[in-house]
Amino acid sequence: MRLAKHTILIALLATGVAFAGAKPDQVNRLDGDLTPMGSERAGNADGTIPAWTGGITEVPAGHQTGDHHKNPFPDDEILFTITAANADQYKDKLSVGQLAMLNRYPDSYKMHVYQTRRSASFPERTYEMTKKNAATGQLAENGEGVLNVAEGFPFPFPENAYELMWNHKLKYKGTGGFRYNNQVAPTANGAYTVVKLREELLGLYYEQGRTLDQINNILLYFYQVVEAPARLAGNVLLVHETLNQVQQKRQAWIYNPGQRRVRRAPNVAYDNPGTASDGLRTNDMTDMFNGAMDRFDWKVVGKKELYIPYNSYGIHSSDVDYDDMVRPGHLNPDLMRYELHRVWEVEATLKDGLRHINKRRTYYMDEDTYQIAIIDHYDNRDELWRFSEAHTINYYDVPTYWSTAESHHDLKSGRYVAVGLDNKDEVNVFNTPGSPSDYTPQALRKRGRR
Repeated sequence: MRLAKHTILIALLATGVAFAGAKPDQVNRLDGDLTPMGSERAGNADGTIPAWTGGITEVPAGHQTGDHHKNPFPDDEILFTITAANADQYKDKLSVGQLAMLNRYPDSYKMHVYQTRRSASFPERTYEMTKKNAATGQLAENGEGVLNVAEGFPFPFPENAYELMWNHKLKYKGTGGFRYNNQVAPTANGAYTVVKLREELLGLYYEQGRTLDQINNILLYFYQVVEAPARLAGNVLLVHETLNQVQQKRQAWIYNPGQRRVRRAPNVAYDNPGTASDGLRTNDMTDMFNGAMDRFDWKVVGKKELYIPYNSYGIHSSDVDYDDMVRPGHLNPDLMRYELHRVWEVEATLKDGLRHINKRRTYYMDEDTYQIAIIDHYDNRDELWRFSEAHTINYYDVPTYWSTAESHHDLKSGRYVAVGLDNKDEVNVFNTPGSPSDYTPQALRKRGRR
């Protein structure tokens, strides 16, 4: 009976049918057969995916705020390794892009599979507010906004692809902080330069007691300064990420140290190239997906089990040098960890008459966190072109579950860009005080001239 209900739900999701909203008995499921995030609490039938028992709820001994996060599962061993030679054995639990990577790099690319650890956890306040959102949350204006939600996941009972994508976009990231989001874009033979990017974020949505009306449609204030290499140093990007981008488009400004002036940057959106990425990453690929959804038609394909990057503490470690990490064609697979998890499969197809470099994208989203883990990107001939992965960890001192690195691969050119590399810099800092007045064009001008 449970499987039949799940099948009917998937069919409704795929057709875009929306329900009237969560019923009281549904909301109570968040304390029962569902996790506080809305995922299935139980494991799978054969035991390869365990039940969720709260995720990581204690900070490992010896960890201090500001430390890179040590692997909380140091004794876990590799169960098996997927290679081009044995990929057919596992193809029902691999994406098209993963299979393509194995075939593109048969002698060097592999996937070490470990025991599944459902380590995701969030603050108790996030759970409380998610439960409230379950009873009140609604989509606005063709899915390009949300209504009657605050702080937590907006849709723990997702009824369509838009609600799933909003769960990803509004996943708890702390009220404010900074990070080093360094990136490399190696040549086909593996030569690279580290682009050092220091970023600040202020997210008023996550402040306790804030309402949507009070944040004035600004979901996130984002400030990025290039610290190296010298030819790019001093360039600054400021973004006001709007919650409803049809009502008010994303606002962006840049500061150029040579010109010593602030200019509007209207193209920091959609498929315009990301900062210093050699065209290997578009702006809407930041955090795997961000921004307006209006150029695509979205649908839920279903839910499935997939081997995805998870608990990626190996690539997060401060003991790892970039030379250890960067390889021709891909990052060092011996630093990666893959686990079997249930994921939502969401497909975005370009609308007739609109422009984007991708005709289609398939997103695979972890059920426990709504973090997009895998993307298969198709070109305008509907051929697989790019493949993206988010390597994620539990920042257990917060706690939140988020990427520590992303890799975006061009399967045709053999190049890739990896972002989020902070191994030799300060680790992400969350929940530091900030004010919108620090993120105005006027403030940008003053900060840029220091």
